[in-house]
Amino acid sequence: MKYIYSLLFIVLSLFAKAQSNDEEAIKQVITSAYIDGIQNEGSPDIIRKGFHPTFTMLRFSDNDVKPYSIEEWIAAIEKRKKENAQQSSKAEGKFITVDITGTAAVVKLDLYRENKKTFTDYLVLYKFTEGWRIVSKTYYRHP
Repeated sequence: MKYIYSLLFIVLSLFAKAQSNDEEAIKQVITSAYIDGIQNEGSPDIIRKGFHPTFTMLRFSDNDVKPYSIEEWIAAIEKRKKENAQQSSKAEGKFITVDITGTAAVVKLDLYRENKKTFTDYLVLYKFTEGWRIVSKTYYRHP
């Protein structure tokens, strides 16, 4: 019986470590590609590395849902950069929850600018062979 408990402890420890590694990898992808990349208008290459090509943001507007692709988003960022209309303040993110089940994850993230909460985001990720990538987003814009 002692060996069964030891084996169970080892298996649970390995599972917890894998879960912790996945959570850190997810936070890294979101920080790099989404917070620094999208929100703080970073490199399109970094953005594309963290977002799957089929990514869609689902925007709720006028009682309808309107999709927005990652390439449309990158084009808008690049246009703002060319027009020198960059964000005046840097966005900061606060991870509220990271929920992982196997190769799927959902993250609730609050975004702040100048210490004011501007968005609550719900990001969906899948773990591909190359790592975690953001595949979808819904959000609430705070008044």
